[in-house]
Order: sequence, then C-alpha cells, then structure tokens
Amino acid sequence: MKAFIPFYFSSKIILYLLLGILPIVVLGQKADKLEKLSQEYAKASFPMLRELLSIPNDAFYPEDIEKNVAWCENAFEKRGFTTQRLNTETVPLLLAERKHPKAKQTVLIYLQIDGQPVDSTRWFQESPYKPVLKKKSGQDWQEISWEEINNYEDDWRVFARSTSDAKGPVAMFLTALDAAAAENITPNYNIKVIMDFEEELGSPQLPKAVKENSELLKADMLIIFDGPRHITNKPTLTFGARGIATITLTTYGPVVPQHSGHFGNYAPNPALRLSKLLASMKDDEGRVTISGFYDGVNIDANTEKILKAVPDDESQINKRLQIVEADKVGSYYQEAIQYPSLNIRGMQSGWIDEKVRTIIPGWARAEIDVRLVLETDPERLLQLVKDHIGEQGFYVIDREPNKEERLTYDKIATFTSEISYQSFRTDFDSEVGIWLRSALKNAFGEEPIMIRMSGGSIPISPFVTTLGIPAVTVPTVNRDNNQHSPNENIRLGNYREGIKTMLAILKEKL
Repeated sequence: MKAFIPFYFSSKIILYLLLGILPIVVLGQKADKLEKLSQEYAKASFPMLRELLSIPNDAFYPEDIEKNVAWCENAFEKRGFTTQRLNTETVPLLLAERKHPKAKQTVLIYLQIDGQPVDSTRWFQESPYKPVLKKKSGQDWQEISWEEINNYEDDWRVFARSTSDAKGPVAMFLTALDAAAAENITPNYNIKVIMDFEEELGSPQLPKAVKENSELLKADMLIIFDGPRHITNKPTLTFGARGIATITLTTYGPVVPQHSGHFGNYAPNPALRLSKLLASMKDDEGRVTISGFYDGVNIDANTEKILKAVPDDESQINKRLQIVEADKVGSYYQEAIQYPSLNIRGMQSGWIDEKVRTIIPGWARAEIDVRLVLETDPERLLQLVKDHIGEQGFYVIDREPNKEERLTYDKIATFTSEISYQSFRTDFDSEVGIWLRSALKNAFGEEPIMIRMSGGSIPISPFVTTLGIPAVTVPTVNRDNNQHSPNENIRLGNYREGIKTMLAILKEKL
C-alpha cells in the first residue's frame, strides 16, 4: 500500500527544497557569467599586460618611474578617472578618482607600481623587462611564442619583473574596469585609487603624503590588491599584515684588512664577532632570546580558532621550502606569524667565491629586518636589540668609529635603524570584510579563506591610522611566483581569476 502524503506537506517540502537549492543555482549562474567575462577580457588584455611589464620600474631610477606614472595617468584617464599627482620629496604618488551616481560611500584602492631591483644575469631570459611566455616542460620552463597567448592554458606563465608584485594586479583591475563598462556594471560606491611608486623602498614618503593629503584620500574603507593567495590557491582575504623596521649592524677588526698569515691569531676577526653577536640573539630553535621581545602577544581561544581555520598543510610547506623542521616561535605556521620576528636578511665581510682573499676583514655587516605586530611598539623592539648588543660588551654608536674610539674600546658596533611602517589588522565582521566576503562567494561559489594576518608587510598603516579606515588585502597571484627574486612570474589561471575577483567586487553592492 502506497503511503499518502497530503498536498500541504508535499508542497512545503518542495518549497523548502527550492529555497535551499535556489541560492546555490543563483550563485552558480553569477559565477558562470563572471567566468565567461574574465576569460574574454583576460585574452583581450594580454597586450596591455605585456606593455606595462615592459616599462622598467626600479624606484632607484626616477626617470623610469616617471614613465610608469605617465602610463598610469593615461590608463586611468581613458577609463573615466580624473588623476592627480601628490608630489613628494622624491617621486609622486598618483591619485585616480571616479565618482558614480547615487554613491554614498567611497572605496580607496591601493596599487603598487614599482618593483624590486633586478640582477639580469640570474634571469633565464634576455631581460626581466621583456616579458616571456612559458609553459612547463618536465622540471623546466620552456619559452613559447606570444602568438599562442589566445589559446593559453591556466598553468602557463608570464615571466618578467613585477608580474606578481604587483603590476599583474594593476592590469587585472584595469581589465575588470573594462569588462564592467562593457556590461554596464556601475559600482554603487565612488572609487579612489592611490598608486605607490616606492613600495619596494619601504614607501618612505607615504606617511607624510597621507597626512598632507588626508582630505583628498578620504574614504570609508581601503582595499589592497597585492600579494599571493593561500598556498591552496583558493580565493583568499587577508585582514592584516605585519609592519617592518630595519637594522644595519657593523662590527670592526683592524682598520684595514690584514694578511691572515701575518696577523691570524692576533688581530680580532670582525666576521667572527658579528656571527657570535647574532647567534646570541636567538636559540637553536629560532626563538629570539632577547628578554621582552615577544611581550604583549597573546593567542586567546577565539584567535586560535581563527588561525586554525586556515587550511595549511605544513608538510607541504616544508617540502616546498625543502626544510625538515620549522622554527619554534609558534607551534604552527599561522601562529608563528602573529609574533614579531628578527631576521638576518644579508651579511657581508671580506670577499668570497672567485674574489676570495687570505685576509682578516676590516669590518663585518649584517642587515636585519624586524617584522612588527600591533601588540608591540617598534621603538621598544629596536631599543631591546640595541641594549642587547651593549650587554654583549660592545660600545654601540650610530656611525663609523674614529681612531680614538678604536684605541679605547675593544669591541665596537655601529647600530642604525629605521621604522618603515607598523602592522595593521581589521576585524572579519567589519563592513568591508562582510562585503568582500560576499563578493568572492558570489564569484567562486564558495567561502574565501580568511587569514587574520599575513607575514609580509605592506605600507598600509598610514592610511589606517591617519584616515581612520579599515583595510583588507585581496590577494590574487600564485604563491610560487618568485616575487623579489629572479624569474618572477604570474600563472595565467591566477591572472584570469584575479580579473574575475575584481569584477565581482565592482559588481557587489555596498
């Protein structure tokens, strides 16, 4: 005998099913449309990407930076923006603005245009400023003709300086603007874009420029189009970043390099002294031993939940880095980057390789970076390091020692430091966080990975502190992009999905 289900109940069941399925169907339709648009406009934008990457952008060369400024002025003005140079003591910042009908809020977007210096001898192509299209062939990358770009595959890559850090995102944003215009998508918010041409120098002019132009830069929230996605390469939002300060530390031996046969066992070696001094700052598991360095950082239960929600596979991270074990500052990756760090980023003394000489060097130098977090005062951290050097028996000064000082003090160290910018952090449930999360979910049909704070640094704190606005980073590029290194690249699948991401944000209502 068949069971009888009253029409009332069967109708309710059907309704509930429809209510559950309908949002998924709608999300899928939205994502499909955005996917088609991003595919179409990605192909159309490749000549623009290639042109932008071909302009040298090392901030140590202002004449090249001027070419980038002019290119950006033209690109944004063609898309209905007004542009204005915010002059500084070096090169300008560039502000582009476009207002939209009935907009009640303003979104400020940060773009980085300059790139790291290059060592052309270590690039596997003619020039880092001549973009090359490549595909994987075994373990190597094989160059292919640009004529094949319209039939590209997602895993093909463009190799050039700033492909990922961060001209690639600039081209993505311009392309998303083009796609939005063609589809009559008008944001319900005004857009301001601030372009930084000295980010890789630490944006030294930015804090003063933001203060002097606070009215021009006034906005309700800040989006940063920079950085790599989570290592899974899934859509990602990052709600903070560590700040950065730097230290230059120099120790001294004989006033000029001496013959190691004549003076070995007699003249103190500054490289050895520097090595022992640096070693005194950390234990064998990578933790800073300077008292008070980690004070103020507390990982409570709620924070722990947020950090552990990030789907890191640490065995894969270690495999990619080719390390057996990680340092023990935190018990897992996300915890580790919530603390300030003390990193030796470079050392020099004497000569090595084909220039090696049998000498006792005259000096040894270490360049150190200190990654900052909100809970720690950068001035205090730098003072802790400086005090530690003095406690190791060094006479600490901020210049090269004179003859009298050399003959008075056994151990001398020159210590100079600079604070570039502080950390920032925004709540997940802030208006900008909720809005961006919705945009990415509509674009990709799934929740984005939410990261509390990235380990890297971006010069955003002047905007957050001076303008009083929340900031969120929308990373788009592949994590294995070799940024800051030779053979920097962008994966074309990430380029297309970056356009899709930015188009979704332009479409999402505030």
